[in-house]
Amino acid sequence: MDSPRWLPLESNPEFVSCLGMKPTWQFGDVYGLDPELLSMVPRPVCAVLLLFPVTEKYEAFKQEEEEKLKDQPQVSPDVYFIKQTIGNACGTIGLIHAINVKMCIIQMTLKYTTEETFSLFSCFLFQSIRVTHESSAQEGQTEAPSLDEKVNLHFIAFVNVGGHLYELDGRKPFPIAHGKTSEDTFLEDAVEVCKIFMARDPQEVRFTIIALSKDSY
Repeated sequence: MDSPRWLPLESNPEFVSCLGMKPTWQFGDVYGLDPELLSMVPRPVCAVLLLFPVTEKYEAFKQEEEEKLKDQPQVSPDVYFIKQTIGNACGTIGLIHAINVKMCIIQMTLKYTTEETFSLFSCFLFQSIRVTHESSAQEGQTEAPSLDEKVNLHFIAFVNVGGHLYELDGRKPFPIAHGKTSEDTFLEDAVEVCKIFMARDPQEVRFTIIALSKDSY
């Protein structure tokens, strides 16, 4: 049986307010990677979304990375992570990963394992999130593609949990740790990882970085 598929979502994450994101939080494009442009991003930043092309080079790297790390996924139990089992849902999964530490669904599901968490997510939230996702996809600036159209762009999220930078990609079996970070340096640290993605496919220009800035708490 084929896995379910959703309409691809543009890099327009404003619909997450209906999922419980605080109105004082805001998403904004990162217009460049040099210090001057990064200084224009509102602080503090609690998550970074990266939209990038899934190429043969990336897929080869992904397979090598998973093989290397499969026996030693050193991940904090405080990291909230769900796997993507729905085609074209990476934008929504990325947004949920980005805002996970403050969302009400996290409070509901923290006590479960990853598999149990995703099951709960599917059972109780699948329908409402699907409707919201597809409504947002239909309202994008470009015409929504068909469900069967192949899309080779993918969203992932970077978050700071316990002073460590984690890459959360629903297509991977577990979060990827990228070393230490802090609230003050998180954006710059996440951007350094984004640069590695870009360097892997230097001929590609289809990269978008979005920062989630938050109020004080």
